[in-house]
This record gives sequence, structure tokens and C-alpha cells, in this order.
Amino acid sequence: MILGKKRRLGRKIEDITVGEKLKLTEKIEDKDLLLYLGLTNDSNPLYIQHDYASQTAFEKPIVPTIMLTGIVTSAISKYLPGPGSHVVEQHLTFQKPVYHYSTIDFLFEVTRVTKEDNCIDISVEARDEQQEIVILGTVSALPPKVEERLTSQAMENF
Repeated sequence: MILGKKRRLGRKIEDITVGEKLKLTEKIEDKDLLLYLGLTNDSNPLYIQHDYASQTAFEKPIVPTIMLTGIVTSAISKYLPGPGSHVVEQHLTFQKPVYHYSTIDFLFEVTRVTKEDNCIDISVEARDEQQEIVILGTVSALPPKVEERLTSQAMENF
């Protein structure tokens, strides 16, 4: 609970089926890049300096791959399965660079549901404006599962 307000939890494993899909579109803005760079203190010139990047094979600044990974994991936390879920494994390949101001279309699809382990596998595919694949991979996540304990209801009274 945050500030006395209960938050909605994502879907439990019983409510998730193989083949479910989620589509998201993200535009990479300056504010996103600046927040990432500020939080991590990452001053890689490939991410921020046009003069340096112009001398590389990339030709212009690129988006840090960990920032793109963050978009993937936040989609798991926000939507599929949603709040209360937890990423336990990920395998992502970055097929080509993503540049500043790009718009990326993400497609997530549930490929496996294992009720015994409370775990789902999700395939990830992301494409740029030219419909070229920029990210491919899989993510394993634990949907929200609240353990009923004797103290859980007692805590709500405080």
C-alpha cells in the first residue's frame, strides 16, 4: 500500500493463456535519455555526443540498450502480467541500433504458461519506423501471487 491506497495487481497465472499479445509503441525522447544518463552517470559519448558518434559506424548517437531493456521490463510490470509481477530471466538481442527520436513498436506474446512454477514466458519483438527488427528475445516472469498469511489481514488494519 502506498499512502493508504491499495494498488491494483496484475493478472494471476490462472488468467493468462498462451497466445495472448500486447502491442506497445514507444517514442524515444530527449527527456528519457537524459533521465537514464543522469540516473546511471553513464557518459558514453556514443549515447550523447554527435561529433563522436559521427565518426563511428553508427554515424549518430544511439539509445543505450539497457534503456531499451527497461522499456521491455516495464511493459511486463505494467501490462503483461502487470503490477506485482517479477522478471526472473531475459534473453534479448539488439539486431540494429536504435537512434534518438525513434518510434519503436513492441510486440509481446505469451509463449508458455507453467502453473506449477507460477511462471510465464513471453516473446519480445521490436521494430523501428522502417519495420526492421531492432530487438528479439524472450522474458520469463512470475505473475503476482499473494501468499495468504495470518499476518496479512492484521497488517491491513494498521
